[in-house]
Amino acid sequence: MMILPRTILKQELAKKLYPQSSNTTSAMQLLRKEIKLSQELSTKLDKLTRNKRAHYFTHKELELILEHFCISQEEFDGL
Repeated sequence: MMILPRTILKQELAKKLYPQSSNTTSAMQLLRKEIKLSQELSTKLDKLTRNKRAHYFTHKELELILEHFCISQEEFDGL
């Protein structure tokens, strides 16, 4: 059972997933592109997301994203 934060800022998650990015904006672009390109992930997030304009992901959304990237809780904590 994963114990994830209640919410995580989208920018913070993008920086963790794309540390090679030169800045937060490019990391965010990569994350949005990945979500858009994965029909399965996009559909699952659409079903969960209440506020698409929110600056954060809920822990359920974060769980889906980490699952998509094959990242375990331990790996995520280490990012």
